[in-house]
Amino acid sequence: MASSKMRRLSVQIGAALAVLGLAACTGTPGPAPASPSTSTAPVEPTATFNFGTASMPLGLDPAMTADSESYRVTRQVLEGLVGVDGATGETTPLLATEWKDSNNGLSYDFKLRSEVTFHDGTPLDAAAVCANFNRWFTFPAALRKQAPGISFQGVFKAYSDEPVFSIFKDCKVVTANDVQINLTRPFTGFLQALTLPAFAISSPTALEAQKANVLDQTLNGQAVSAYASHPVGTGPFAFSAWDGNKLSLTSYKGYWGNRGQIATINFIPYDRAETRQQALLDGKIDAYDLVTPGTFDQLVKKGVQIIQRDPFSVMYLGINQAVAPLEKLEVRQAIEMAVDKETLIRRFFIDNTAQASQFVPPKLSGFNNNAPSLGYNPEKAKELLEKAGYKGEEIKFYYPLNATRAYMPTPEKIYAEISRQLVAVGFNIKPVPVDWEGGYLQRVQSAGDRGLHLLGWNGSYADADNFLGPLFGETRAEFGYADSEVFHKIERARAMPDGDDRNAQYQAINAEIAASVPAVPIAFPISALALSNKVESYPASPVLNEVFTNVRLKP
Repeated sequence: MASSKMRRLSVQIGAALAVLGLAACTGTPGPAPASPSTSTAPVEPTATFNFGTASMPLGLDPAMTADSESYRVTRQVLEGLVGVDGATGETTPLLATEWKDSNNGLSYDFKLRSEVTFHDGTPLDAAAVCANFNRWFTFPAALRKQAPGISFQGVFKAYSDEPVFSIFKDCKVVTANDVQINLTRPFTGFLQALTLPAFAISSPTALEAQKANVLDQTLNGQAVSAYASHPVGTGPFAFSAWDGNKLSLTSYKGYWGNRGQIATINFIPYDRAETRQQALLDGKIDAYDLVTPGTFDQLVKKGVQIIQRDPFSVMYLGINQAVAPLEKLEVRQAIEMAVDKETLIRRFFIDNTAQASQFVPPKLSGFNNNAPSLGYNPEKAKELLEKAGYKGEEIKFYYPLNATRAYMPTPEKIYAEISRQLVAVGFNIKPVPVDWEGGYLQRVQSAGDRGLHLLGWNGSYADADNFLGPLFGETRAEFGYADSEVFHKIERARAMPDGDDRNAQYQAINAEIAASVPAVPIAFPISALALSNKVESYPASPVLNEVFTNVRLKP
């Protein structure tokens, strides 16, 4: 493996990620609007940029999916009220130019950017913002079952059919350019949560015309709406076309901000790291994401630019407690003790990837240095299985095919090694491979006979709640985990003001989750991109907030 000195690091978040950059304390206004540069006349974008991805998106309605390849595209097309600074994690102006909170953190007032239009020509105004929030809040129960990737519940806890449990109260139009969002209780990470791609603002006209809440189509194994194939936002790029081999966006002439150098983006899928590498070397693409350890050294030797992101994701082995015998703590502990994380990381992850014993990355407040870890101990694992009365019952182990993710570079190989380790201590493992674009996410996040599965979580903002809330803040079919005490503690922590008490609460939660083993955290992976010589700079971000207007191409 090449030394870290040979690698070009473009993003260094460092200690800044440990600080929650909330834009406003109680009663304090957020940032004033930034003034665009007027030193030179704007230049019309002309370049075509071909970007290699690991797979096609699972849908382009970000409110309905948690897929990173989907978000990669929708970040170009749709924008939220606030953005996130790639270097500090702080909230920054986007569709809202300034904001303030009042009423002890229960009301947030946003001043919208003026003269912004959606790609269909309709105006962005307070009514459009509220139409989006009301859509998310009123998602019907049947729809929620069809789309397990919806983020609203993970952040706001409940919908309009259970308003007493929801953090979101309502959205009010104050004036055409002023909108107020009210909460039922304080939520410290509210502004940063709004930076999630899931809360980007879509054109209400397009949502209605394309029946965005009717999932009557199938795309890559997922139930989707017509809108999920043709999103309409305010972003710098508008949707152009999508076929099986390419997804294209074009620069939006009416964009309110900097349009950059790129006129056309083509996202081209290559499901194997080797084919992505060869496409770059052959000049078919200008950049690609998710360099794997197996290709890293080859790229370095050929002088290819490689940019690494700071780790801001966790890869885990999921355990479904709703399936016997995984409801027994001793069996789950045996699984953890059977897994040799050091070997997995050495073989299948980029150098300097760290082992994980919890689900919150080390640079975030709330990380617990003393979270209990059982460690690799196969002999003890065998003893625990015997104590639990395990008799060799078959356990179905789901893993994805034809997929590479920032948190999981080579899932087939990772599955094979973990499976070998589990069998070595006495588990009876049945492999269940599922194509990523054939509905893998839906299968592992829904109820079923699954015992184990591979997945991960990529953080989107710098708060421990962004990791613990979505994964363990409520009952999820993915884990069959239902610890009401932990749910309550997470709910309490997210409302606490920043400081030592909040950090201590999250540290205690981390320790409690680790002790009950609802899943086995494996690694905090480093991910990397490869760039052609055409690219001068690329806006790499640990939270994957990479908007292509910030790509700089050589003259």
